Amino acid sequence: MRVFAIADLHLSTVTPKPMTIFGPQWAGHPQAIWDEWRRTVREDDVVLLPGDLSWAMRLPDALVDLSLLSALPGKKVLLRGNHDYWWPTAAKLRAALPADQHAIVNDAMRLGNVVIAGSRGWVTPGHDPLNAEDDRLLAREAERLKLSLQAARQLRQPGDHFILMLHYPPATPPYPANPLLSVIADARPDMVIFGHLHGVSPERVMTHVNGIPAHLVAADALRFKPKLLLDTGDGAAS
Repeated sequence: MRVFAIADLHLSTVTPKPMTIFGPQWAGHPQAIWDEWRRTVREDDVVLLPGDLSWAMRLPDALVDLSLLSALPGKKVLLRGNHDYWWPTAAKLRAALPADQHAIVNDAMRLGNVVIAGSRGWVTPGHDPLNAEDDRLLAREAERLKLSLQAARQLRQPGDHFILMLHYPPATPPYPANPLLSVIADARPDMVIFGHLHGVSPERVMTHVNGIPAHLVAADALRFKPKLLLDTGDGAAS
């Protein structure tokens, strides 16, 4: 089983929103995603999708976009992004998702010998401090991340790979301490993946969190090709 990741698909089938308004790097979207996905991913692979999947405002409209993902190879693991306004309660979402799609909501899951946890995250302090509302939301996301990581600990077995998904990056230059960083450091995942950042290349963003490898997997940064994170060699994705 191989594990890939790509975030920020920004699909908009029901009410089209051309992404080229955000820059020429989005030329060919979303067809370029479909083409690269089919060239890269096999049926027994897993693709992690950390947020901003659809511009839809309602679940029925988002399901039209998610149905396009079901036509692609592999199992998909979804996480909420800041633009996924259509995302309902966990129970309602999981009842509606296609069989090949799974959602992380304050919990974790195990596929083969890979354990996946995650939370949306929030803006973090950098050169400028956060306002009181951002501080509150960041603290809430840190608590949600703790819940997910606690669930992951219950699932993990010796020899498992452990991946942490975030939508927002875990820190902001010049990378001062924040509540997410301490939670991640305590959990020690094998890697952290995140999206949200656009118009930047992966080489210009953080590449580790306290020594833990970190990967920007926003679709435009990857030129729409899902990023290979690991190959477990066990051939299992169930």
